[in-house]
Amino acid sequence: MNGNGAPPRAGDASTVSAASAASAATSGSAVSPGPVASSGSAATSGSAATPGSAASSARARLERGRGALGPALELVHTGRAPTRAVLTAELGVTRATAGAVAAELEALGLIRVDSRPGGAGGTQGRPSHRLSIDENGPVALAAQVHSDGFRAALVGLGGRIVATAPGKVTVSADPAQVLGAVVGAGAALLAETGRRCVGAGLAVPSAVAEPDGTALNPLHLAWPAGAPVRDIFTECVKAAGIDGPALTGNDVNLAALAEHRHGAGRSAQHLLCVATGHRGVGGALVLDGRLHSGSSGLALEVGHLTVNPEGRPCHCGSRGCLDVEADPLAFLTAAGRTPGPEVSLLQQARDLLREEYAEPAVRAAAEELIDRLGLGLAGLVNILNPDRIILGGLHRELLSADPERLRAVVADRSLWGRSGGVPILPCTLDHNSLVGAAELAWQPVLDDPLGALGAAA
Repeated sequence: MNGNGAPPRAGDASTVSAASAASAATSGSAVSPGPVASSGSAATSGSAATPGSAASSARARLERGRGALGPALELVHTGRAPTRAVLTAELGVTRATAGAVAAELEALGLIRVDSRPGGAGGTQGRPSHRLSIDENGPVALAAQVHSDGFRAALVGLGGRIVATAPGKVTVSADPAQVLGAVVGAGAALLAETGRRCVGAGLAVPSAVAEPDGTALNPLHLAWPAGAPVRDIFTECVKAAGIDGPALTGNDVNLAALAEHRHGAGRSAQHLLCVATGHRGVGGALVLDGRLHSGSSGLALEVGHLTVNPEGRPCHCGSRGCLDVEADPLAFLTAAGRTPGPEVSLLQQARDLLREEYAEPAVRAAAEELIDRLGLGLAGLVNILNPDRIILGGLHRELLSADPERLRAVVADRSLWGRSGGVPILPCTLDHNSLVGAAELAWQPVLDDPLGALGAAA
């Protein structure tokens, strides 16, 4: 968003080109993804290069080098390249090339390169330049809608939340009402901070059908089935004067994406995430670094696994689903507590679990939910064979309250659990669905930093 009073970026196309040329001049090579044996070097071929062929070769190397900007930025973004030496190794390029790539990302206002001495004690040789996210760089607008209202946030690279604003409203049957409110709150944050915005992402408590971006079955909202939430969100974003793409996804899918890149799911190849937020239970699967969303975005509706055939009626028409047997309302009901209107159901359930766990009725309710949750997780382990399970929302609190009970239920009920066990860990990011929504908006920048930021300038 350029209409928020932010000054021109250092990463405009002309500046980047100048930075590339300066980097090439000082490092002795043009920006390149690595040594290129067939670059037409006159010294190796034994033939003189004409000025025209030399310029053409330089342009080709520069274009190849720009292809390394996205992978380099993602490495810094996910914390996998804290130094230029690590970046060099991960990209498989020369040190001069890695330096030129880092310099171009710095010119775009995305990262910072710190060349001051400060290597770890005992290291030999010159300490490598440290790489970090530019804390004053651009942000993405992240929005989340839940049964009790919404939350807006500005999220920078690295998954860092810069500012946030909650909103407690009654979510009506018209999606435009709450989506307009959450975008308005985000636009106010942008105006207050003066940050440049690369785009917007929205997390909703519903399966989001692709390619149309419709909320297929928002059971815990009053929205009609098939509401075109992506189109409405895009209109609200444009009406607020915010530039960049506007994208939408399921809240637990986005939580899993955020945790895989920045939290408890790092390095997992087959990551299963199960969480309960304000209402209901959701699940997500990350395979080889990518969300598995199925043929039309509707995969991993784990909330509708039956874990108690004689249990509570579910909104889907079945009975005893995880969705109604292991969410905050189920816990409060099992503990004999009547929910109040003061704070969200999730917060009431968390407070009860943290503050009154020693009370027999509360402990019994927690054990009941743990057993239901463990039964559902065991079925998922048998089907999916994940190498890690992470739990969010109230499920994270249940794991903390009695970790051995939950792990024992999963191990006892699953074939692979008995043979070796699957690590079950708590999610570690606050507002991980918001961070995941921001990842949607950041993805075009991660794919092509120069193209995305140049187009948005």
